[in-house]
Parts: sequence; C-alpha cells; structure tokens
Amino acid sequence: MNIAVKILSPLAHLFYPHVCAACGSDLLSESNLLCLQCIHELPHTGYASLENNPVEKIFWGRIEITSAMCEFYFSKGTIVQSLIHQLKYKGNKEVGIMLGNIMGNSLINSDRFTDIDALIPLPLNAAKENKRGFNQSEILCNGISQVTSIPVLKGVVSRVRSTETQTKKRRSQRWENVEGSFCVSNREKLIGKHLLLVDDVITTGATLEACGKVILQIPGARLSIATLAWATK
Repeated sequence: MNIAVKILSPLAHLFYPHVCAACGSDLLSESNLLCLQCIHELPHTGYASLENNPVEKIFWGRIEITSAMCEFYFSKGTIVQSLIHQLKYKGNKEVGIMLGNIMGNSLINSDRFTDIDALIPLPLNAAKENKRGFNQSEILCNGISQVTSIPVLKGVVSRVRSTETQTKKRRSQRWENVEGSFCVSNREKLIGKHLLLVDDVITTGATLEACGKVILQIPGARLSIATLAWATK
C-alpha cells in the first residue's frame, strides 16, 4: 500500500496540482494552503493584544466598543489581497476557514477577548449573498469558532436594504450610504451578551459602525469588533 501511495501521489499532483492559495507555488505539503514563504510574509498587526490600537481609535467618539482588532494589514498586490480575492470571488471557503483559524488563535492568545459570548458575521444584502452563494464574514466566523468554540449567531442581524459599493466614497458618504441598513431580528438572543462583530476588511469603519449601533440598542449588549484586515488607505 505504501509503495502504491508513493507512486500515485506524484501522478495525482501532476494532474491535480496542490498549490499555494496566495502565490501559486507548488512547494507545500498537501495539508497546507500556504507555502512557507507566504506564511512568513503574512503582515500580522498584533492588534488583538494591543489596547487603544489604531482600529479601536477608528470608533472613538462614534460607538462604544469594548475591544477591536484586525489580523493583517491590507494593501493592493499583497498576499492578503490575494487570499481575500480567493475567498470572496473564487469561492475558496477553505482559505476563509484557515484565515478564521488564524484570527481565532490571536483572540485566544489575547486577554482582551476572553468573555465573548457569540460571534456575529456582518450581514450581506440578501441579493448579493444569493449571487455569491455565501457570506465571507460567516466563513471567517466559522473558522474562528473552530478554534475558540465560541458559537456563531447567524441571521440575528440582517441587512434590510442594499447599498452602493463603499470603495470610492468619502467618509461622510460611506456613513450616509449605510445608515439604516441593519436591523436585529432576534433581540432575545443578544440581551446581556458580549458580541464580537466580524468582517473581512475595515477601511473607515462606517459599515461596522452602522451595524454596531443597532446591536448596542439591545439591553445589556456589549460590542467588540474583529476584522481580517485593515486597509489603511
């Protein structure tokens, strides 16, 4: 059996190559999604363990949050952009689970997220989610949950109207674009809970702020935020 595996494995790799999800290199084991070089080059922020970090400062004077973090710095043409593209536009959910696992480990190794009761994925507009087939924030939550055992609350917060893309909008325009876009459908599940709102990329924080405001209307609810990446520009 071992001899057969040794012979067939290279043939399987030839016809069904297993390559790095970021750079496309085939210099990696079958159990990994990233090659060692890409793993080494991932731009971790360390913000999970840093109080008053730049992501938390985004929300100062806007909404009351307990803690906030992002796992990676984001910029165009980088490994992080490639991985997010794989998840969002190529439907590579394995990459999303892996990235969620990384986020989960950072949360575990921090003493600032120790009492989170549940994870809430930032909801997509229903039409966009149906078209894509999944919500990338929910995939990240599933990866975080695998590591932390914190439950994922799906469908408790909904996006009630579609919005235009935020990419080319100024900060004030981004807020106007998302104001009134979210509602809570299962208030009872959130009363008195410390909730971690999860998204893929944060820029100005307008969308997370709009969603966070409706969550904080729940009696006794506390809010923390975790994103995969921070686009500083």
